[in-house]
Amino acid sequence: MKKLLALPLTFALAASALAACGPQEDSSSTGGKKESAADKPEKLVMWEDQEKGAGTKDAIKKFEEKYGIKVELKEIPMLDQQEKLRLDGPAKKGPDVITTPHDRIGPLAIEGLIAPIEVSDDVTKLYTESSINALTYDGKLYGLPKSTETPVFIYNKKQMPEAPESLEDVLAFSKGDKGGAQYGFLANWTDFYFANGVLSGYGSYVFKDDNGTLDPKDLGLSNKGAVEGLDYITSWYKDGLFPKGIIGEKAGQTIDGLFQEGKVASVMNGPWSFQGYKDAGIDIGVAPMPKLPNGEDVKTFIGVKGYNVSQFSPNQEWAAKLVEFITNEESAKTRFEKTAEIPPVVSLMEDPIIADNEAAKAVAVQSERGVPMPNIPEMAEVWAPAANALQLSATGKSEPKAALESAVKTIGQNIEANHGKK
Repeated sequence: MKKLLALPLTFALAASALAACGPQEDSSSTGGKKESAADKPEKLVMWEDQEKGAGTKDAIKKFEEKYGIKVELKEIPMLDQQEKLRLDGPAKKGPDVITTPHDRIGPLAIEGLIAPIEVSDDVTKLYTESSINALTYDGKLYGLPKSTETPVFIYNKKQMPEAPESLEDVLAFSKGDKGGAQYGFLANWTDFYFANGVLSGYGSYVFKDDNGTLDPKDLGLSNKGAVEGLDYITSWYKDGLFPKGIIGEKAGQTIDGLFQEGKVASVMNGPWSFQGYKDAGIDIGVAPMPKLPNGEDVKTFIGVKGYNVSQFSPNQEWAAKLVEFITNEESAKTRFEKTAEIPPVVSLMEDPIIADNEAAKAVAVQSERGVPMPNIPEMAEVWAPAANALQLSATGKSEPKAALESAVKTIGQNIEANHGKK
C-alpha cells in the first residue's frame, strides 16, 4: 500500500489471556466500563477489505461461538470505506469495525469517524512497537494492526546469487560485471516514499516525534543527516549507475520493466511487486535492505493496515473486543496463511510460517528497522516538495542542501496555509 499508509516486525502473544476472559471479566477493551450480559449486542457489523474476507472468517466464527454475538462481514474496498462511513455512520446503518491504512488515522480521528480504544499492555505488547505507534494519533490508540508492508531488497538469483550485506557491496557489484545485467541495482530514489529510508538512515526525520505525538512545526528534512543522505543518493546518479529514465513519475514503471526483462540484477521495491516479478519468470530473492555506508539500516517507511472502531457504533466496547480477537496471534497466523499479508505480531517472527518464508521474513525484519509513515494530515504537504528536491538534486540542477532547505520552506508554508488554526 505504497503511500497509504503508504509499512515494522519483531513478533510475543496473549491469545491465551484473551481466551481466558469472559465478557463480564474482560476489562481490557475500550469504553471505560465493563460489559455485562445486558450490554451484549445481538450483532456486530465489520467491513473488511475486498477479497480479504477469507482471512478473518475463521476468527469471526470462533468469536461468535465464544461470545454469542453474530458478526456480519462485508467486503468493501478499503480506500472506499472512509467515504462510506462518513455517509452511513450518521444514518445509523454503518459498521462497528472498519479497516484502513494507518496514514489515514489522523484525518479519520480529527473528523470524528473512528473512536480511540483502550487495551491493556498485555495486548499492545503482542505487536511490534512501530505498528502500535502507526495506529496512535495524538497520544491515543485508534485500532490494532492486521498487516504491515515496507520496501525491501529484491534480486534476480540468476544474476546475483545472494543478497549483499551492505550498499557498499551493492555499489561494487554495480561497477563490476553485474551478473550479466545492464544495471546492478535500481531504486526509485526521486520518490520520497523510497528515498526517505536513506535520508532517515543518515539521521533525518519528517516530523519530530515527541513521545508518540508528531510535531508538524518541527521538520527534519534539511538537517545534517538529510543532506548527507541526499548526497549519497545523488552519487548514484552522478556516477551513471542509475539511468536518466528513472527520475520522475514514471520511474517506478521503468524500474519494474527493466527488472522483469532481466536488465537489472536487483531493485528496491515492496511486497506488492513480488507476484508481477514472478509472473515475468524471474527467480527472485528477497532480503532486508543492505546497510548504508555509515553502518546504519535503511529506515524505510512502513505502512500498517489496522482494524478500527467506528465512532458511530453503539457497541464500541464489544467492537474493540472483536478487534482484539481477530488480530491476536492465532487469528493473525490464519489470516497470513490465507492472504499472505504479513502480521506485525511479535511471536510470529520465529514461527516457521514467517521464519521459513524468505519474502515474508525479509519484510518482517525490514519493518522492524523502518519508521511508520506519518499519520497526521500535514503529511499531505510533504510529498510534492520533497520529490521536487530529490529530482533537482539527482539531475544536478541544485545542490542537496539548497534543494532540501527550499523543500522544507515550502512544506512549512503549505502546512501553515492549509492546516493552521483559522
